[in-house]
Amino acid sequence: MNFHILTLFPDMVMDGLGTSITGRAMESGAIQAEAVDIRTYSRDKHRHVDDAPYGGGAGMVMQPGPVCDAYEDLCRRLNRRPRVIYMTPQGQRFNQKIAEELSKEEELVFLCGHYEGIDERALEAIGAEYLSLGDFVLTGGELPAMVMIDCISRLVPGVLGNGNSAEIESFYDNLLEYPQYTRPEVFEGRPVPEVLLTGHHKNIEAWRREQSIRRTLERRPDLLAEASLTLKEQKFLDSLKSELGQESILKELETYIEKLVDPECGESAGKQVRRQMALVKKLLNEKQCTAEELKGYFKVMALKESM
Repeated sequence: MNFHILTLFPDMVMDGLGTSITGRAMESGAIQAEAVDIRTYSRDKHRHVDDAPYGGGAGMVMQPGPVCDAYEDLCRRLNRRPRVIYMTPQGQRFNQKIAEELSKEEELVFLCGHYEGIDERALEAIGAEYLSLGDFVLTGGELPAMVMIDCISRLVPGVLGNGNSAEIESFYDNLLEYPQYTRPEVFEGRPVPEVLLTGHHKNIEAWRREQSIRRTLERRPDLLAEASLTLKEQKFLDSLKSELGQESILKELETYIEKLVDPECGESAGKQVRRQMALVKKLLNEKQCTAEELKGYFKVMALKESM
């Protein structure tokens, strides 16, 4: 995969990407990265790329010419018009799903703004897509670009030493990663969880999965709405919620299904509910949908039935 970063500070970008995992990936050829200096496309003898904003206001705005010329020159070199990502708080919030989608691109351009931003006409002309690292403002797009490239690179085959590493880290199945331990076996009176010392891989995997669910509920419960869980895992989550005084989603599903009972179908109410719940459990076990998706479906059906 090839990354092209359009920037006013090429050394900052390449120094950052040239270290650690991304640096080794560049050396091995798993990824390639280049920083294109927008200033070299300035037609001003002093290499100015900014000017005062029309309509007044504080700060300076990057001119459209150098940005468009830098991109068009890149397109000629690549013989294609690659996807362009512009870092801005106005964009969609970057996350792991977006990283997975972008990792499938062969060529990807990151446009780094500075000052008060970039002339809107340049962004329109090159078809820039807006992405945000978060609801805060930085002095430029270089740091967000490096963060996103680091995240995307980890999903490119050959970048990580362990091919499974990217799949078992935080946000896999929309869950946070389980806690990790290494030597010594006991540190300041705190032992490593016994299950990790047994060598029983099935039990270890089950423990890690439960820890991921528990940690996500404690630290990022907002992620659970889209978490991909089996029926057994959903029951475990519901048991944790019960300890916190929260309602079981399986119980909520059953309540909505009870509202859909058809007294004229020739089947008892109990049998209808059991049949629907059996279907729910089958869908969860096969991970064809999440419990929240099923809840939304049956909730809408129950509302229609009551109208």
